[in-house]
Amino acid sequence: MASPIQDPPQSRQATTAGFGEILRNRDFLFLWSGQIFSQLADKIYLVFMIALIAVTFNTTNNVSSLASGIMIASTIPAVLFGSLAGVFVDRWPKRAVLVISNVLRGLFILALPFLPSDYMVLLALTFIVSTVTQFFAPAETAAIPLIVSKQGLLSANSLFTTTMMASVVVGFAIGEPALSLFGGVESGHWVVGGAYLIAALLLNFMRTGETAARMGKAKGDVRVLKDLKEGFNYIRRDPGVRAALIQLVLLYSIFAALSVLAISLAAEVGLKQQQFGFLLAGAGVGLVIGAAGVGQFGNRVERSMLALVGSLVLAVVLIALAWVNNLWAALSLTLVLGIAAACMGVPMQTLIQEETPEQVRGKVFGLQNNLVNIALSLPLALAGIAADNLGLRPVILSLGLSVIVVGLLTRSLFKKKKLPLPE
Repeated sequence: MASPIQDPPQSRQATTAGFGEILRNRDFLFLWSGQIFSQLADKIYLVFMIALIAVTFNTTNNVSSLASGIMIASTIPAVLFGSLAGVFVDRWPKRAVLVISNVLRGLFILALPFLPSDYMVLLALTFIVSTVTQFFAPAETAAIPLIVSKQGLLSANSLFTTTMMASVVVGFAIGEPALSLFGGVESGHWVVGGAYLIAALLLNFMRTGETAARMGKAKGDVRVLKDLKEGFNYIRRDPGVRAALIQLVLLYSIFAALSVLAISLAAEVGLKQQQFGFLLAGAGVGLVIGAAGVGQFGNRVERSMLALVGSLVLAVVLIALAWVNNLWAALSLTLVLGIAAACMGVPMQTLIQEETPEQVRGKVFGLQNNLVNIALSLPLALAGIAADNLGLRPVILSLGLSVIVVGLLTRSLFKKKKLPLPE
């Protein structure tokens, strides 16, 4: 029996609607506003947990190790359940998933004062909150094509990318002031839990227009292995989506590695090691500028070509960073690096949304979430070790060369035709 999945219209070079049209879309505004509060809550939650550990276990000498445990507990569900969550997201209304996941996270955190003051409780709470997040992430990405026209996807993804990157900088930066403003660590659960509940309230006003018919087999039995295979098959079948996923995974790996390598690079350019955040901030500003530019003017360049140019510029910047020893040169390069990364990431995420049928979006985005979290985790563990043993310059050079190789290889995938799904 043939697969029910239908090919969406080809739109790799679709005309792009500007930000003005996107911001007049009521449902998108509710989705975007919910994303802002949800992502800020995600970042402030980690600040809150680390501050809580420092206050609660201040008599011990291993606060850093305990904080690392929180980070690991937050990462493990993404690796274990990212793809699995996507199977269920395809069968459930996206708005319901977004609202319920935020309500659950908010209630779990608001319950913290009633739980035993024990480190294992904090680990368990973090694990549960992160597990619920695995349902939120693919539902959020899959909801965008439901409420935004194909002409507006590039601009919509630019705003989402800008918000996501800004939340990394702003969320961690305002975490401690926000906690202090509302009564310190003891009231942190109100700040984080309240942000999740506000996100749920905003998302509740969004309408996606989903019906059981549009969700395909929404009322059928969940066959996890078969559904996961269906997602893998679609990625195998569509070389363009496969190439976009590869580029996104590489991009997140690069940024994860640089977040570690920036510590050593800071010393090379005249900063103190603890001031490495200036270099990451430069890349963050570049990402915001690049995402805004791609969203407004990205229709002038074909999706895969824009990503190729971005990858080549990214590679040149990485190679230059391996040799730089001047602070202003380093800051300028990281700014350009962020712009180049936006030229890769935004069109590739848009292409996946344009070409993935609604019936398998949850599976594909769940798998993407899974791969991205692995891409974020492994470099964090390996980049520092590689730099200590091989040196900073060879590691950064290898990152630059890998971007060139992957960019050229994936370029050839965009030219291949889709393969038919098996009968």
